[in-house]
Amino acid sequence: MTAVHAFSSTDQLSQALDQYVEKLSAEAVAKHDRFTIAISGGSLPKLLSATLKHNPRIDFTKWQIFFVDERCVPLDHEDSNYLEVKKQLLDALAEQIQPGSVHAINPSLSPEDAAEDYMDQLMHVFAAGDAVKFPVFDLILLGMGPDGHTASLFPGHELLGETIEWVSPIVDSPKPPKERITLTLPVLNHAHHVAFVTAGEGKQDMVKKIIEQPELGLPCQLVHPSSGTASWFIDTAAAGKLDPSRLSEFTQ
Repeated sequence: MTAVHAFSSTDQLSQALDQYVEKLSAEAVAKHDRFTIAISGGSLPKLLSATLKHNPRIDFTKWQIFFVDERCVPLDHEDSNYLEVKKQLLDALAEQIQPGSVHAINPSLSPEDAAEDYMDQLMHVFAAGDAVKFPVFDLILLGMGPDGHTASLFPGHELLGETIEWVSPIVDSPKPPKERITLTLPVLNHAHHVAFVTAGEGKQDMVKKIIEQPELGLPCQLVHPSSGTASWFIDTAAAGKLDPSRLSEFTQ
């Protein structure tokens, strides 16, 4: 079952997200001496980093950071998800994040080759010579687009049917820029934990559709980890049209 947590402000949302990430990071480090996380772009990096980057209880030296999807642009381009995460989070943690633990795309490659290169980076961390069907992230943080898309997985797109690849290129994104790479649904659904993070009154209608009308088959609705948890962290503005019975109290 998906837990939906609503908070009265984005500050409170960020504080709760910080507590959630702190808990999962500590559990993962205790279990296998690292924390693997994939982060989306959009407004998520800012909501994530507001409190997290000041948290002294998190051992960021154990983090392996990936990107849920990325635009095929230079890493210093304003459209780059990497750049936004760098500005909001990584720069503040520069003395703690270990060399080689932030996995960005190679922007000099074509979308197809960039996807293959990113697959190699995932293999290096998650497979290390062993045969694994899909990587299992400790946490994947996702956003929600106004059309119900998540990552670079858009409604009606053929990539929603991908069942084998870990990373796919997309050259016809309905939202610019057209060329991107993205983790696929099987990767999202093999994670230990997945959390959607979104805020704002403009998200009300789509949040209601996703939570209350699962039959629509929107990309966000196709994310349901097979053996993990799915959660939503939203503010009360985004939750404004939800049936209150859908909301769960956030406890740590």
